[in-house]
Amino acid sequence: MGSQGRFKKELSLSDLTFIGFGAIFGSGWLFAASQVASIAGPSGWISWVAGGFAVILLGLVYAELGAAVPRAGGIVRYPVYSHGPLMGYLIGFITLIAFSSLIAIEVEAARQYAASWWPALSKEHSSLPTVLGWFVQLALLAVFFLLNYWSVKTFAKTNTIITIFKFFVPALTIIVLLTQIKSVNFSVENFAPFGLTGIEGAISTGGVIFAYLGLQPIVSVASEAKNPQKTVPIALILSVVLSTIVYVLLQIVFVGSIPTDMISGGWGQVNEQFNLPFKDIAVVLGMGWLAVFIVIDAIISPSGTGNIYMSSTSRVVYGWARNRTLFKIFARVDDKTGIPRPSLWLTFLMSVFWTLPFPSWSALISVVSAALVLSYAVAPISAGAFRRNAPDLQRPFHLKAMGIIGPLSFIVASLIVYWSGWRTISWLLGSQLVMFVIYLFFKKVVPTDQVSLAQQVKSSWWLVFYYVMMMAISYLGSFGGSGVLENPLDMVIVAFTALITYYWGVFTCLPKAIFDDDDIEATGPVVSVKTVHSIDQ
Repeated sequence: MGSQGRFKKELSLSDLTFIGFGAIFGSGWLFAASQVASIAGPSGWISWVAGGFAVILLGLVYAELGAAVPRAGGIVRYPVYSHGPLMGYLIGFITLIAFSSLIAIEVEAARQYAASWWPALSKEHSSLPTVLGWFVQLALLAVFFLLNYWSVKTFAKTNTIITIFKFFVPALTIIVLLTQIKSVNFSVENFAPFGLTGIEGAISTGGVIFAYLGLQPIVSVASEAKNPQKTVPIALILSVVLSTIVYVLLQIVFVGSIPTDMISGGWGQVNEQFNLPFKDIAVVLGMGWLAVFIVIDAIISPSGTGNIYMSSTSRVVYGWARNRTLFKIFARVDDKTGIPRPSLWLTFLMSVFWTLPFPSWSALISVVSAALVLSYAVAPISAGAFRRNAPDLQRPFHLKAMGIIGPLSFIVASLIVYWSGWRTISWLLGSQLVMFVIYLFFKKVVPTDQVSLAQQVKSSWWLVFYYVMMMAISYLGSFGGSGVLENPLDMVIVAFTALITYYWGVFTCLPKAIFDDDDIEATGPVVSVKTVHSIDQ
């Protein structure tokens, strides 16, 4: 295994777009429709529009970052460039949780649908896997691992074929179910039976934001893209827009095509009646042929997304190691294939870990959604920081409205995290605070040659403030908390906290951004900022 290998530039605009759309379009469409309907009722499609808007905001920020600084594992490297190694260490940890658990949730989805044909894969009257079901999941993870182990082109070609099929079946489902729409369904128990709280809650706990967040795989393979300054931003925006249109239509046809008598007991029962939403509704409507297509897609679609995240997570691990806050072995790239194989091994083992002790799709959704949003949410602060400490950075895609989109995207991301509830936030943000303390405890071995520890801490206090405040608001709030802070007062406080955090984070960035010289040589002269070898302020 070589340690001096380079990533190979083999991915085209179509490859990147299929990677983004394929990552976004996984198990979300297969399960989220009934979850959203049970939480928000007929107004659930608004949750999809709001989620799409939030992700487009983040996508625009990533479009600037991905084009200006194309890096493998960029999500954990941008915070290092803007705020120092401590920030990259914290984001690396939560991103690894998010991405590796996402791979697991996709194989869970594939197994749950496969159990409709092979009942021995799931426990009786349950969505939980049997021992056989778990071994089938393990076999799928091994296939993803092997597809990514040989070459990036093998991965890209496989993904393109899978994504074409993934788009065909949902499109067919939409067309067929449009003929079964019953307008009366949209007024059963009123249009928004659970109010604004239901629409908001569905974004986090219904699987909406989980379904959308497929932007990072594009950024993660930016170093392997042809002409990344143009192809990365275009692919990001195309992926989100296409996905929003498809998800909104799927939610509308699901709600509209349910036999009206089946929702007479209220929308809260829908998720129990339609455990496998589109397959079940096809059966109820007497369309067995459509159910067959959906089950086939339900096995292929999540598998395709899991395959993508096996690739992108290994790049995140690689990026974390390049930050020098993870073991050096994970920064190795195989010279022949251009694959970070040690990182890929760790990704595989972590994804296996998340399938223990045999959870279901719904059991993981809140944790994955919150962790994903947190990993994405720091990007607007890094982008705003680069406007201050890297003013000469070449930006092929220059986001002119960064002064508005930057803070707005961070506020929206914070609200989505808050809506995931106290149970998720408490341990997720609590673990981040523990990681912060651990970093300070091992201060003698952390990287300080480019940025002093004092500067790293100074540039990170805003994140500690943010975590503590979000935990406090969640504990007192109306989403799984004590209810002392009622809606919408709790959301106003979250938005205000996010606004303070955003500007604090931007204004306490490093005096000068730091970049990897060897990466600049590998990806082209995308920056004109010199690497800072010592920052002691």
